[in-house]
Amino acid sequence: MDISNGTFNYSELTPENLINIIFNYMGRIAYTRDLDELLVLMADMGRQLVVADRCTLWLVDQEAGELWTKVAHGIGRHTVPMDSGFVGYAIKHNQYLLIEDAYEDSRFNHTIDNQTGYRTKAVLCIPIENSEGEIIGAFQAINKVTPEGKFSLKDVAYMTLVASYSGKALESAQLVYEIEQTQKEIIYVMGDIAERRSKETGNHVKRVAEYSKLLALKIGLGENEADLINMASPMHDIGKVGIPDSILKKPGKLTTEEYEIMKTHAEAGYNLLKSSRRRIIKAAAVISHQHHERWDGKGYPQGLKGEQIHIYGRITAIADVFDALISSRCYKLPWDLDKVVQLFQNEKGKQFDPLLVDVLLQNIDDILLIKKAYTDISEDYLS
Repeated sequence: MDISNGTFNYSELTPENLINIIFNYMGRIAYTRDLDELLVLMADMGRQLVVADRCTLWLVDQEAGELWTKVAHGIGRHTVPMDSGFVGYAIKHNQYLLIEDAYEDSRFNHTIDNQTGYRTKAVLCIPIENSEGEIIGAFQAINKVTPEGKFSLKDVAYMTLVASYSGKALESAQLVYEIEQTQKEIIYVMGDIAERRSKETGNHVKRVAEYSKLLALKIGLGENEADLINMASPMHDIGKVGIPDSILKKPGKLTTEEYEIMKTHAEAGYNLLKSSRRRIIKAAAVISHQHHERWDGKGYPQGLKGEQIHIYGRITAIADVFDALISSRCYKLPWDLDKVVQLFQNEKGKQFDPLLVDVLLQNIDDILLIKKAYTDISEDYLS
């Protein structure tokens, strides 16, 4: 059933249509734990069930005192004050709203219409509760796509059913999201400990993570795998925790013997992480082990060559070296961008995967935006 062209006839929503929509979406929702994906599915299900032009699922952010939506038909992420508009009212009073003409109601928040040029008329809002009866968000359907153009009590019943099921699914997804964010924070801290011992720049691990995700997406890896690399790459140098300070913090060039000791951090990091059964830590083990391998086989610790090197290791290697060159270190000033670009061109097919070098240079503007977003306080040469 397609209502996107605005010509759908409400009489076509037969009991069979209704059941098909519910079972189709609820089956998909049951196996979805990604919060963003879940919001997409729920918004799409709500729009089809009540035959609306748009449907938005708003979530409560108690800490920020805001309502936010990541997914809305026609708009991107948007935040509003907790008590704003119809949604804020429905959540505050825990009651549904059935509005025939939004512009005739003083509670209407015109912000999104003003920004997008859209014309809101009919509105339906339904609060969403979690398992403890707390309001965690609300559905907002806009503009009924029927000749009469207004929502009914039947729509309230349909959307209430969706809200009841959605509350449980959202609660589960939010818990998973919080766990993942906690894992990410711990990984950043662990990676940062290793970097700070060697006096690396404080945001190095965050920049490497973001560069790595960008490169992964640009070479065609899926969003989930790119997120995995983003989560795991901050631990690429975790093995440095076992390197003596006299070597790790040495401001000058290392001796041959010192360099051999420094090189052991790749194997040491792998040994620290390899026994985990968690996918993030397993990926981090691979990255720690292989991010100093070279495309030409002259790297360490295994002397892997070409595609023998895991794609996670190849991606992180480029991200790590790029940031090392363009950032200040205890033993050097940052390189000029032209010099960095020249090095990667020279090392294409030697130290680095040639495809990844091309992708890096083709997306250098986006890379530099990441660099600027995570620039350390002491660095202002790219400002």
